[in-house]
Amino acid sequence: MTTLKEQLHEDLTAAIRERDELRSATIRLTLSAITSEEVAGKAKRELSDAEVLKVLAREAKKRREAAEAFDAAGRTEQAARERAEGELLAGYLPKQLSDEELAAIVAAAVAESGATGPQGMGAVMKLVKPKVDGLAEGGRVAAAVKAALTG
Repeated sequence: MTTLKEQLHEDLTAAIRERDELRSATIRLTLSAITSEEVAGKAKRELSDAEVLKVLAREAKKRREAAEAFDAAGRTEQAARERAEGELLAGYLPKQLSDEELAAIVAAAVAESGATGPQGMGAVMKLVKPKVDGLAEGGRVAAAVKAALTG
């Protein structure tokens, strides 16, 4: 079985052969971010698939935020490219939880912790975070917890 990083290298080679500029540029930038993460710190190390997924998620989030910024500035062409890059990176990420699935996990955590009101948010987040790590963005999780505690 190939690692996620090896898969990215294979996909980069295929994109270059197919002369797919968008895919090759996006994967190159992502591999560069992975390499930067590997050499950060005191010693060079090889990232695990879980760590590579975190880098991919961070890169995809950057693309979403950039697309929103370009839209706000009226630069639709750049926004469309950022969205396309984000969708390409999302293909490497695990399927995100639906709102219903996230709400069910949050409801179970609220019941388990016995939290009531906004002051219990930290306790609920502590239970929810490990279950949804990589499957839902932090902002979505926090919003779902807040809604469950205040609603």
